[in-house]
Amino acid sequence: MTIAVPLWRKSTRSDNDGNCVEVADNLPGVVLVRDSKDRSGPTLRFTPTAWRSFLALTRAPHAD
Repeated sequence: MTIAVPLWRKSTRSDNDGNCVEVADNLPGVVLVRDSKDRSGPTLRFTPTAWRSFLALTRAPHAD
């Protein structure tokens, strides 16, 4: 049996002072998000659909 391991990555837009999040989207049915400064801390879990919706909202133009 193969055990799936999250492959964490940072955004290419992350700054170099460590203030960013890491995302693992390689697992079936779940997207994990964690604070890069506290890797053993809490992890947020999203469905892939919810994660895509979140990303779409963050990329959408904002009304003034």
